[in-house]
Amino acid sequence: MVSKILAINSGSSSLKFKLFEMPEENLIAKGVVDRIGFDDAVFEESFDGQDKKQTLSVPDHNKAVQLVIDSLVDNKIVASLNEIKGVGHRISNGGEKYEKAVIVDDDVENTIDKLSALSPLHNPVNLLGIKAFDHVLPDTPQVAVFDTAFNATIPPENAVYALPYEYYKKYGVKRFGFHGPSHQYIKEQVEDLFPHADKKIISCHLGNGASISAIKDGKTIDNSMGFTPLAGLVMGTRSGDLDPQIFPFLQENEHLDAEQMKDVLNKKSGLLGISGVSSDLRDVEKAADDGNERAVLALKAFVHRIQSYIGSYIADLDGVDTIVFTAGIGEHDARMRKAVMENFHFIGAEVDDERNKSNELVISSDDSKINIAVIPTDEEIVIARDVFKLV
Repeated sequence: MVSKILAINSGSSSLKFKLFEMPEENLIAKGVVDRIGFDDAVFEESFDGQDKKQTLSVPDHNKAVQLVIDSLVDNKIVASLNEIKGVGHRISNGGEKYEKAVIVDDDVENTIDKLSALSPLHNPVNLLGIKAFDHVLPDTPQVAVFDTAFNATIPPENAVYALPYEYYKKYGVKRFGFHGPSHQYIKEQVEDLFPHADKKIISCHLGNGASISAIKDGKTIDNSMGFTPLAGLVMGTRSGDLDPQIFPFLQENEHLDAEQMKDVLNKKSGLLGISGVSSDLRDVEKAADDGNERAVLALKAFVHRIQSYIGSYIADLDGVDTIVFTAGIGEHDARMRKAVMENFHFIGAEVDDERNKSNELVISSDDSKINIAVIPTDEEIVIARDVFKLV
């Protein structure tokens, strides 16, 4: 039986959607409402070979959801809302409670809300998306698909923090890892693309939020993000790894309370904090090319942290078969991919410059001992599969 499944990815100022026919996995429509909260928000959608774009006022997520629903009906993408058999939502943090997708009920909503303390940039807006769709599709099952679920296989020795063990028992303080649907999708694609070299994968999800996963025999054994998505790489506005003593030092000397400190770490750091230019890597690269020394420093720090994690994961995996670049930066920035791979000639990893500049699927040279690939991620199809299984 064919079911139409809607996959939703809610951000702080955006709402992305894809509508699939399942189980065939046919993409019927897709789109994004960007700049939510502004009078000049942008609604882009694609269906039946058509691309539409309009600029309008979208004050909140409720309005964004209504735009999506109205478009599906008005453009006859669905004959009625009853055709939509389930809505799946990407949720950042499921903590220890959720290691797989679940149908949303009041208890699930309350738990997502409580876990907002661990994912302050994501869980609250993910929950907004759920509530908005519950308002317009009250009889349609909704499913929460957690970023942390695919990383539930991280072994204890990689997940534990060297804190008093009681904090783990009392609060569940450990490394969860994030971007699970993306890394899961990459793992599945590598299995199809390189069936004889799919045992040891390093998946580099590089976007405004960024993480790297070490995947062995189909399971995550480590992820650069930690207890929250703040840990790991230098990101657009997030600091990544820091000496913990920096926190009380800055709080004392800058007279910051806990909320202000979290705001600095999550919204004012990363590429933006170092460069002083932008959180967008493209802007930082342009500034660096124009001679901005802080922008040059930001790029070097960004590359160095990625290289450090890849190097440590090669040790974790006892070698590597395939390194994959995905997400906005990973898929589109040939310059950054080349810079990252510069330090891995010692393991026989060689990038073909022409393939890399052309954004080909496989960018490793013919004589490279390691497969290097650029694979566009598709978190929404992973979400749709989970929804279809449950509803």
